[in-house]
Amino acid sequence: MSVRTLTPFDRLLAGLERAMEAVGGSPEAGRRSPGDAVPDAPMDDAERRHAAGLMRINHVGEVCAQALYYGQAALARTPETRAHLLHAAQEETDHLAWCAERLKELDSRPSLFNPLWYAGSYAIGVAAAAVGDPISLGFVVETEHQVEAHLAEHLERLPAQDDRSRAILRQMQADEIRHADAAQARGGIDLPFPIPKIMHAASMVMKTVAYRF
Repeated sequence: MSVRTLTPFDRLLAGLERAMEAVGGSPEAGRRSPGDAVPDAPMDDAERRHAAGLMRINHVGEVCAQALYYGQAALARTPETRAHLLHAAQEETDHLAWCAERLKELDSRPSLFNPLWYAGSYAIGVAAAAVGDPISLGFVVETEHQVEAHLAEHLERLPAQDDRSRAILRQMQADEIRHADAAQARGGIDLPFPIPKIMHAASMVMKTVAYRF
């Protein structure tokens, strides 16, 4: 039985399908949401809006992670690095699905700017990979460290009774730490100044916009 070789056009179509799922679809998670085991506690309107704003930020973060990893995988120099990035992207798909599900439970929606977030992150991923695998993996390390920090902040800022969202963020945080450690072990290097500062500033803009829109 022959195996069909994917053409560049095939890969383009697959990439567009992934982008559409990340931006506006309902990606299928490979793991059950950690929030499913936690009862949904009553919240007033203000608390629900606040929880939804935080979860919308986290959903945007996962949209960006999808784009970033697939952009990096597209130009990875070695099959091992590409496989690592695609595996991490699959786990980020779980996070994306969990956040999307939680937003629906909170009677809210994803960010209106998801296409913009995806396109920008994909371009950054391609640019990082073009420099070489050590920089690309270093970008993963720095990104995951910054995501871990903002998840810790959100764990504190969620309404006290919203343990359902909190369970999701705790599992996401554990996965991000593991992704950073794995990328560093594969040769990721520290990014030169001022790249981490620029990344942090960009994330602050994203979080401010995504909280409301």
